[in-house]
Amino acid sequence: MNGYKCHFCAECDGHGCLGELPGMGGVFESANFIANCAAWKKYYTDASDNDALLPIRLAPITGGVENVGYEDEAAFYFDLIEACSQAGFLLSIGDGYPDAKIRGGLEAMQRYGKTGAVFIKPYPNPRIFERIDWVRESAELIGVDIDSYNIVTMRNLVHLEQKDAHSLKEIRRYAQKPFAIKGIFLPENVELVKELRPDIAVISNHGGRIETRRGSTADFLAEYGNTLRKFAGEVWVDGGLRSRADIAAAKQLGAAQVMIGRPCITALLSNGAIGVQELYRRLTVD
Repeated sequence: MNGYKCHFCAECDGHGCLGELPGMGGVFESANFIANCAAWKKYYTDASDNDALLPIRLAPITGGVENVGYEDEAAFYFDLIEACSQAGFLLSIGDGYPDAKIRGGLEAMQRYGKTGAVFIKPYPNPRIFERIDWVRESAELIGVDIDSYNIVTMRNLVHLEQKDAHSLKEIRRYAQKPFAIKGIFLPENVELVKELRPDIAVISNHGGRIETRRGSTADFLAEYGNTLRKFAGEVWVDGGLRSRADIAAAKQLGAAQVMIGRPCITALLSNGAIGVQELYRRLTVD
């Protein structure tokens, strides 16, 4: 369909785009992508069906051309941000190479008069400070993708680095905004949260697109969520959330908010803004 890299599978569970990266798939033949989608069902409970659901936020997404198949990078951000904001999703924007990616997301939020979470790649701190200055007026919060220092799609293109608590504290002081770290997926990341005490700790394996240990975000939330909540203001989670029942399970496990990426892309590509509205309705009503 129009050169898009999404295969429009009946169920977005990682099997239709195995290892397609760049593209919509993930590393390790999409092993963690698949695990993310499958794991939520283990945590379904009858009691969760009638609970008020969590806030749902568009996950930070970049790469409209190389990953999604859009002809124009800026147009992708404008279409995605407009459709998601109209549907009711909270917003976030991501970072990437070249700088047009973060700037494109920022310009889309500014065009529609919106604010959102801004997640920045782990550049050296001076470059992160520069990005914070770009986005400050539109950012509800500033976050750092701590797991992205060796991300496949940016490898050998820019200098990224593994962040320690000292470096992250410097970023938090400069941001003067609620501060998040995203990419909590290893036991050592939990220790980092204990030392840093961020406003928000986001459990994530980048939708299975980061070379990390094998596993799912649902299982990590179940194992470490209680500990993380003692040292972070809130715990958010992304990865494989596809239904109201999945989101209810995340709430039962202690998440305060969820982020959703690929389903928003697929809905936009298949039926534009109406498709995104239908997706939001399925996640919140059906």
